[in-house]
Amino acid sequence: MKLDTTIAAVITGGASGLGAATARALSAKGVKVALFDLQEDKGRALAEEIGGLFCAVDVTRDDSVDAGFAAARAAHGQERILVNCAGLGRSIKTASRSKEDGTIRHFPADDFNFVIQVNLVGTFRCIAKSAAGMLTLDPIGTSGERGAIINSASAAAEDGQVGQAAYSASKAGVVGMTLPIARDLMGEGIRINTILPGLFDTPLLARLPDKVRDALAASVPFPKRLGDPAEYAQLAVSIIENAYMNGEDIRLDGAIRMAPR
Repeated sequence: MKLDTTIAAVITGGASGLGAATARALSAKGVKVALFDLQEDKGRALAEEIGGLFCAVDVTRDDSVDAGFAAARAAHGQERILVNCAGLGRSIKTASRSKEDGTIRHFPADDFNFVIQVNLVGTFRCIAKSAAGMLTLDPIGTSGERGAIINSASAAAEDGQVGQAAYSASKAGVVGMTLPIARDLMGEGIRINTILPGLFDTPLLARLPDKVRDALAASVPFPKRLGDPAEYAQLAVSIIENAYMNGEDIRLDGAIRMAPR
């Protein structure tokens, strides 16, 4: 897909981290960008910076997502690009025993379900609603594309660590649905691909002590550093521009394979 001022994009989780980097990269190509997020201060500041639109959206709610798409489309027209970066994680062992008093506890099912609802169901909700909108568009380019969708999974989809049962399950679900969705949409000119980032220098890792961050960076085979969100954005833009890239799951992780902890 040729990126220019005629193209509109929606980025979930677009106020910070990987989503914000992708928003900047697409805006630099002339794309009209709408940011879906719950971080209003960061989202509005970034939207002002790139000349985009911020929409306060909770991806777990149909009405909130519908309102976000309505606002984005009213401002920019029907999006041809959707990038799903909204997500969260909770680290709790499936079952564990306290070293202090021997108390046994397990991962609450409600917490497990919440992670699934945000990371997996929320991603699918946005995909389905965006794809339905893309079907109203005329095909463009030599391949007859109507749109391109990119999801964010994680290296944890394939080698999750201790306490990551919910997170890994949610991200593995994103990977697992990529090819079936590509097949669902193959007759409509809509492509979908998923990126599996490794250890990236995002606000989540920024809160960790320097010693921990340094250890994480050293664990990456090469290059021995945390990933730069701009590198995720670079890959996302390349996938969007490459019309033959479809139904793929791509690790972006410096060749790391996560240890148990």
